[in-house]
This record gives sequence, C-alpha cells and structure tokens, in this order.
Amino acid sequence: MLWARLRKEQLGHKFRRQHSFGNYIADFYCPDKKLIVEIDGSQHLDQEAYDTERTTFFGKQGFRVVRFWNSEINTNMEGVITKIIGLLE
Repeated sequence: MLWARLRKEQLGHKFRRQHSFGNYIADFYCPDKKLIVEIDGSQHLDQEAYDTERTTFFGKQGFRVVRFWNSEINTNMEGVITKIIGLLE
C-alpha cells in the first residue's frame, strides 16, 4: 500500500523499492534525500537488536531511517505520508 503512494515521484522525489546496501535491504529508499523508510511487522518485536544494528549501519552510511509499523500503514496512511513529506523537506 505504501509503495503505491511513493512510486512515480508522487511526493516530489524518486523512491526505490527493496534497495540493497551491503548485507541489508531497505524497504524503500529516496536517493535524493538519503532517506530510508522501513516497514515493520510483528516479527520485528523479536529482533530489536537486529533492527538496531541495521539502523546503525544505515546511519554510518549517512542515511536517515524512519520506521513504521504495518498497522500504521493500514490505519493511518495519511499520517505516515505526512511524516515522510516532512522528512523530505
């Protein structure tokens, strides 16, 4: 659902989907703003250390990371889009 709102530069910036960086794959990536958008499901409750490691890796590469829960995407898409737009500005 989120990809449908990010693709084709609908927010004024190009996003890539499933972009790899080293050993990691970012859910969505905006090259112009070095912004990574991660979508977390319930499996992420049990892998907090791994997610922290990923975020640290991305940060050391100069990327900003924003995370949303699947439930946020499903229940508050406009709020998610508003936050992403704020990070793009």
